[in-house]
Amino acid sequence: MANISTEDYIKHIYKLQRKGEKVTTSALAGSLQLSDASITDMLKKLSDKGYVRYKPYQGVDLTQSGKAMALKIVRRHRLWEMFLVKFLDFSWDQIHGEAERLEHVTSNELEHALDKALGFPTVDPHGDPIPSIDGELDHRVEKALADFEAGSTVKISRVSDHNPEILQHATKLGLALNTKLLVKEKMKFDGSMMIKVGTKEHFLSQQLARTIFVQQT
Repeated sequence: MANISTEDYIKHIYKLQRKGEKVTTSALAGSLQLSDASITDMLKKLSDKGYVRYKPYQGVDLTQSGKAMALKIVRRHRLWEMFLVKFLDFSWDQIHGEAERLEHVTSNELEHALDKALGFPTVDPHGDPIPSIDGELDHRVEKALADFEAGSTVKISRVSDHNPEILQHATKLGLALNTKLLVKEKMKFDGSMMIKVGTKEHFLSQQLARTIFVQQT
C-alpha cells in the first residue's frame, strides 16, 4: 500500500475534482495546508509513479490508477465511519478524524471484514455514498435544502461532514438521514427558512440549509 502522504495527496486531489474545481498547486496547498513548493515536489513524484498527470501551471488530474486509489481510500474511510457509529456508539460529528487515521492502516482483508460485518452498506452515516469493491460510486439526484421553496416536502439524504458543529446543531434539531420535513416559510431577503419536523418547527439559516441535501417526496 502507498504511504500515508501519497494517499492524502491522492484523496485531496480527488475531492477537489469532485467539486468541479480545477486542481492547481495553490488549491491543493490550501486543502492540505502545505506550501506550494512542497506540493510541486510531491506532484512530480506522483506523476513519475503514474498516479497523476501534472504539468506546471496547467493543474493536475488523476490517472485511472490514481482514481482507483482515491476511491479505495474513500471506501475505507466511509466504512470505518459506519463501524464507529454502528458498533462503538460514536456520534456522526465525532467520526471523521478517527476514520482519517484508520483508513491508512486497513488491509484488503480487514476492509472486506468491515463491509461484511456492517451488512454491505451503500452510504456512510452522513449519507455520502460508499464506493463499491469495484470502485463504482452511486450518483444520486439530490439538491441542497436551501434551493427549495415554501410548501416543499423533502427527505434528508445527506448532510455535509465539513463542520462538526453543524452536525451537532442538526442533531439538536432532530435532523438526521431519512428525516422528512416541510419547508413552511422561506425568507426572500436572506434565504433563511422555517421548517417543520413532525410537530416541531425550527429556524434554519441559509448557511445551514446549504449543508443539508434532500430529495423531494
